[in-house]
Amino acid sequence: MSSPITLPVRETDGEVRLDRFLRRKFTTLTQGRIEQMIRKGQIRIDGVRAKKAGDRLSPGAEVTAPQEIVIPEKKDDGVVRVRLNPEDERWLRDMVIHEDEDVIVLNKPPGIAVQGGTGMTKHLDKMMEIFAIDEHGKPKLCHRLDKDTSGVLIFGRNPAATAKLSKAFAGRKTTKVYWAICLGTPHPLSGEVRGWMIKAGSAKNPDNEMMRRATHGEPNAVFAITDYYVMSNAGTKASWVALKPITGRTHQLRFHMAEMGYSIAGDPKYVCDREPIGGLSEQLHLHARAIRIPHPKGGILSVTADLPPHMLKAFDALGFQQFEGRDPFEHFRVDA
Repeated sequence: MSSPITLPVRETDGEVRLDRFLRRKFTTLTQGRIEQMIRKGQIRIDGVRAKKAGDRLSPGAEVTAPQEIVIPEKKDDGVVRVRLNPEDERWLRDMVIHEDEDVIVLNKPPGIAVQGGTGMTKHLDKMMEIFAIDEHGKPKLCHRLDKDTSGVLIFGRNPAATAKLSKAFAGRKTTKVYWAICLGTPHPLSGEVRGWMIKAGSAKNPDNEMMRRATHGEPNAVFAITDYYVMSNAGTKASWVALKPITGRTHQLRFHMAEMGYSIAGDPKYVCDREPIGGLSEQLHLHARAIRIPHPKGGILSVTADLPPHMLKAFDALGFQQFEGRDPFEHFRVDA
């Protein structure tokens, strides 16, 4: 009889279910096969027979399994890697603005979807396979940006890092700052927008998805809060506005600015009764400029993303000057 194989649970695996841990290690392993081996007593955790697929594993534990568990595996680990043409691969790698063993951060260009949808074959979640490692697979998304929004986008490179980063987003332990060019100049020049909103349109098709105003108690309504600060303005026709979402709702910033009566330039969905700014690109002028988030290994990860070409041109055309290191929200609260 062949000797069992030993699989150590590492820090990068995090706290994880037994079945998920095994499927990460052996990508062709089915849930039924895992259940079968557990029933036969072939899977052990620190020498003790596993009781169920949902048994929790912690870093430092050891899982033993029969050698036969690897028979379905292919030499290339069974994962079908994405094949990008050299131009697309270079394009994707050029987006990287921070990379370490736990986190990879992109400066996402406008016009590329973060995740797939109906009829969508090219998106960043799929393309990130080129950064995959055999032990953990491809980097995993920790949050989202709209297709037409550019800027900071964070991925976790292993399960433990992804869980901590995602928890930071869910628990509002992050500080995110967006830059937008808006129609007109908001008054007052700084403040807070808050209110109830609800999805309208098809969630299955992101192109049709929108938000509308809602009332408290309306089924599926969510509450959203945004801090804003006017950094500069070009008379009354346009303004450069810094936005800090306190909550993270779909289309929140776009919806809030339109509700105020100062839509973001180039937004085809959320419009207000103001004249378009002449001479600007028709692209959405919204950019995820910076983020501060707890790093999975401790300390704070702070990343800033350069403006995309169409917004640089707009800044030049409107006479806006970028002020490095300026924090317009130092007088606002950090937590919701």
